[in-house]
Amino acid sequence: MAKVTKDTVISDALMIDGGIADILMGSGMGCIFCPASMGETIEQAAAVHGIDSDGLVEDINDYLESKG
Repeated sequence: MAKVTKDTVISDALMIDGGIADILMGSGMGCIFCPASMGETIEQAAAVHGIDSDGLVEDINDYLESKG
């Protein structure tokens, strides 16, 4: 099973599973539409949006695990 970390680039995470977009959008991150997503990590984007990156990564990995 694939996992993401805070150092995972957003575009790479979306390539792992497109459903991650829903988690990002639900967290208030419109990163999937931003050109910066091609090189910005989850941690960097979370910092810009004032979001806890640890919690976001946990949510994403929980989602990926549930698809198992």
